[in-house]
Amino acid sequence: MKLHPTCTPAFFILLLAAIGEAVGQTAASNGAVLDNLATLRDYQSRRVSSFDKTGGNGDCIPVEPGKTAVLADIPGAGIIKHIWITISCPDPMIRRNAVLRMYWDGESVPSVESPIGDFFGQGWGEKYNYASLPLAAAPGGGNALVSYFPMPFEKGARVTIENQSDQKIESFYYYIDYEKHAALDKNTGRFHAWWHRELTVPPPGGENEWGALGEQEKNTTGVENFVFADIEGRGQFAGVNYFVESPGPMWYGEGDDMFFIDGEPWPPSLHGTGTEDFFNSSWCPKEIYAHPYFGYARVNNETGWLGRTHCYHFFLESPVAFKKSLRATIEHGHDNCLTLDLVTVAYWYQTEPHKMFPAFPPRDKRQNMPKIDAFQIHRWRDAYRREQGGGAIWGDEWKK
Repeated sequence: MKLHPTCTPAFFILLLAAIGEAVGQTAASNGAVLDNLATLRDYQSRRVSSFDKTGGNGDCIPVEPGKTAVLADIPGAGIIKHIWITISCPDPMIRRNAVLRMYWDGESVPSVESPIGDFFGQGWGEKYNYASLPLAAAPGGGNALVSYFPMPFEKGARVTIENQSDQKIESFYYYIDYEKHAALDKNTGRFHAWWHRELTVPPPGGENEWGALGEQEKNTTGVENFVFADIEGRGQFAGVNYFVESPGPMWYGEGDDMFFIDGEPWPPSLHGTGTEDFFNSSWCPKEIYAHPYFGYARVNNETGWLGRTHCYHFFLESPVAFKKSLRATIEHGHDNCLTLDLVTVAYWYQTEPHKMFPAFPPRDKRQNMPKIDAFQIHRWRDAYRREQGGGAIWGDEWKK
């Protein structure tokens, strides 16, 4: 990955200072963070970690290929409040090839299921720094994976990591800090996270973004939208990490977000105006930006919007509430007209039992798409030349 010009050590120092200032302003305005520090609380602080039980300095565990390690198996009631992880493995795709799962209250199917990198906010198996309020990938070089999402449980919590790589995870370090409670409030939802990937398919009319091929169709149903989450039960949607790889230079983000609450028809109560608008930005950005609630952690540095971009948006002030169901979606280009490699991790809280996730894709279905480079683009140009009859073709003949 090429580093964005603003992605320098000085930039990250300023970024962390800005986040600290924003959190401080939030606390001053609503008492959500700092004011509560003086309030004495009735719980016991506990931790599960990979520390060396002999008292030595071998403070990590190995995970063999094909094996699952249980990171925590906590009895009773409590709330996981902080997770920190770092990994040493020769597999460059270990962040896609290692699968994180979490189970609450003795359930047999996970409430959290995601490749570990994507869950913490790193796409494509890459390592890069990422800063938000609930999740972060921290120095050095994005190797420290951090979560501050509260994860409540009443009758136990189980956290596992499965190594689906063909190479050994030589060192897996972790902290899982939690509060041990006598009981939880009856209105406490359970934390969920779902990883979804789709190579989207354009309609028969082709990839007609910005009317490049003629008059654009209209989307009046949302049926073909990419799905962030398809939830049944009562709960609230907390946010999404959105990893998009575009195989062409056209702007990928003309698609509207549409959140269908409790089975409502189109147009839904929450209907947006464009992908960058949903992520609180504007005008097709290509800039690294980090706010505690939203931002762009990775942007492409290629022609147009060709390549990889990672956006995020967390609804921490006002989660999207639903009583029966939520279908959270977004278009892939206006009227779903683009082929994109779309990957998301959605985060929410809900009552149990939850609707089972679709079967988790095997390792080969989680690998990256081939990179589009100058040679592919040159071949496209040659095919266009032949279609136009050959000769000195500039490339703008179609519109004439």
